Amino acid sequence: MKYTVSIEIAMPREEVVQLLADPAHLPKWLRGLVVHEPLNGEHGQVGTKSRVVMQMGQQKIEGIEIITRREPADLHEIPKESVVHFDREIVVKGMWSAVRDRLTEAGPDTTLWVSESEYRFNNLLMRLVGILMPGSFRKQSLQHMQDFKAFAEQGKDVREEKG
Repeated sequence: MKYTVSIEIAMPREEVVQLLADPAHLPKWLRGLVVHEPLNGEHGQVGTKSRVVMQMGQQKIEGIEIITRREPADLHEIPKESVVHFDREIVVKGMWSAVRDRLTEAGPDTTLWVSESEYRFNNLLMRLVGILMPGSFRKQSLQHMQDFKAFAEQGKDVREEKG
C-alpha cells in the first residue's frame, strides 16, 4: 500500500527542518510517542537505528526505525533550490514501512512538506487491516503533519490537549 500526503507550513524551510530534526521536540507533536531512543549512532543521522514505542488507544506498538536518507547532512544555510530529504524505514511486528519526506520552499516564509509512505504487511492480521482500513494509515500520517504544523506555527503541544 502506498500513499502521499502534504501540508504547507507558514515558516521558512530552514526553521522547519531544524524543528523536525530536533529529537527534543518529537513528544510535542508526534501524537502517541512513548519512547524514541537511538540504539546506535546519533539521532536523525543515516544508519541510526532507534527503538520507537507508540501508544495507540489501549495498544502499545514497538518497532525499530532506521534512518535511510538525510540530505543535506548539514541543515544550516541550505541552498534555496535544494530539496531536503528525511527518509526512514520502520519495522514492527507484522509490518514494514518506508517514509520519504521532502521539504521544499513554497515561498519566502512557507515550506511544503510532502510525505510518501509505503507499507508491506507480513502477517494475516496486518494484511486484513491494510485491506479493510487503508484510509486509517493515511489519516494518521496527515494527523502527525497537522500536529507538527500546529506545533511549529503556534507552539501547540499534543500532550496538553484535553482528550
